[in-house]
Amino acid sequence: MQAQHGHGFLSGMLLGVVLSVLTGLVGAYLLVALDIVALSVIDTPGVQALSEWTRRNLGLSVVPFGITLGLYVHSLRTLARRLNDGSPQNEIGQLEHLTDVWTSLFFGIGVIWTAIGMRSALLFALGDPEITTQAGAFAVLSRLVDGGILTALTTTIVGGVGGYLMRVTKSSLLGTRLSRYYEAQEQRHAVRIEDLLREIRESVDTLGAGVAGRGVQ
Repeated sequence: MQAQHGHGFLSGMLLGVVLSVLTGLVGAYLLVALDIVALSVIDTPGVQALSEWTRRNLGLSVVPFGITLGLYVHSLRTLARRLNDGSPQNEIGQLEHLTDVWTSLFFGIGVIWTAIGMRSALLFALGDPEITTQAGAFAVLSRLVDGGILTALTTTIVGGVGGYLMRVTKSSLLGTRLSRYYEAQEQRHAVRIEDLLREIRESVDTLGAGVAGRGVQ
């Protein structure tokens, strides 16, 4: 079980790296699109405030977070449907593993974006030694905020809290059903073994009776 979780975490981290690179390539276009939507479509002050908070605190990480959450919900619903249909154990196991991979990916995105945000903030705040030397502590702190340190801290919280909530959701919705399913599969496997042993025993008894009959003749 620990090896499976470890494999799922590594898979999630790898997917997080790939998704982060792809998001970085299309980041400028997404920001322009969000600005157009915020200015021309969304006129509600509350929605605009939420959009501004999301852009300031999450930045482009909202894209991989949203994609991963959507894939997690899809996998979870598919897993529940397969449990209702009584699908084979290999399909159930694969879907459960895929659900765990999306959860690990959610954690991974938070970790990766934390590193990205910290690096950007430090480069922006301390990249120019002359400005750093002349500026005071408050100015450096302001440059850290402008450089993305809020994004780094917020993505850590979102990735951690969201990942644990995804685990709790899976355990709450499907934990009992998965346990019963695997127990039923183990019982079926045990019954097959008992039937096979019984057939072997009957075959051995039949052969023994035949050999004994020839010996009497």
